[in-house]
Amino acid sequence: MWFLLPIFLGLIGGVIAYFVLRGDDPKKAKNCLYLGIVLAIIGILLNLFLASQIPSLEDGFNVKI
Repeated sequence: MWFLLPIFLGLIGGVIAYFVLRGDDPKKAKNCLYLGIVLAIIGILLNLFLASQIPSLEDGFNVKI
């Protein structure tokens, strides 16, 4: 059940699960932390990829200062 926390909350869920589980089950705590880190990196890469595919972002924001 503790693996659901990093899946739904990402890095923050992994950190919370790590601090809760580190005394009882250190291996599961590290795995939850690693899962949160990996899912956060995948989310960032996916957002960067999707943002690069939007054609309106290529022209700039047309802001005049």
